[in-house]
Amino acid sequence: MRPSRQLHATVKSAARYLEANTPTGLTGLPTHPSPRPALLYTYSQTLQKLKQLPSSSVYRQSCEALTKHRMKVLEEIKPPGHEEWLQRVTKAIEANPEAYGSFRRDDGSLTHTQESVQQKISWDGAVTRNDARREGPGTETEADQKSEYVVRDILRTDKEAVEGVRAKVSDLEIEPPLTADQINEVENKIGAGLIEEVLQVAEGELILVDEMLASRAWEDLEEKSPPGQWEYFDRGDRV
Repeated sequence: MRPSRQLHATVKSAARYLEANTPTGLTGLPTHPSPRPALLYTYSQTLQKLKQLPSSSVYRQSCEALTKHRMKVLEEIKPPGHEEWLQRVTKAIEANPEAYGSFRRDDGSLTHTQESVQQKISWDGAVTRNDARREGPGTETEADQKSEYVVRDILRTDKEAVEGVRAKVSDLEIEPPLTADQINEVENKIGAGLIEEVLQVAEGELILVDEMLASRAWEDLEEKSPPGQWEYFDRGDRV
């Protein structure tokens, strides 16, 4: 599926790794720069949210089984230099426990911290006057909002001047990339297309869990279904 120029590059270093953001062969789906940490983060978030569903939920049971299986495949395949990278990241977290302390589990291991799912804003292509940012004082409400933004920014700047800039997840060193052969191995073991497609499915599943929680789909219907509605292809005593 990926262009042959990626998989059969003449340069040795290029042949070992896939080039990020290059075409995968699927329209609108570029090569992901860090698919492993993005998937691990998404799967860990999904498993955490699934715990809010009752254990008897068929959706929770099936989703947990699939997510854990794919997560296990990824955890077993580690990129070159992973252990050295993990040691450096661990030292950075230990040196700044206030900023990174929440990333460490009770057993001493680290949580997956790289976000993958981002808010997707759909646009209908229409531009209205409401899309423009007003200049000047505007209404009294708008003036109050602008004043709050300014005060908030001043307080943040003053705090950073005294305490320093707070470390963020993005400040941590990025995990080394998987080789092209390792990505191919992951894709074969999961068997759901390119690793970028697997990530898209994982992101969609994470969004779906929120929908299931909001709708409480595991609860009984307000209006009971008539007898036999959910009995499919039941021949009974008929021949």
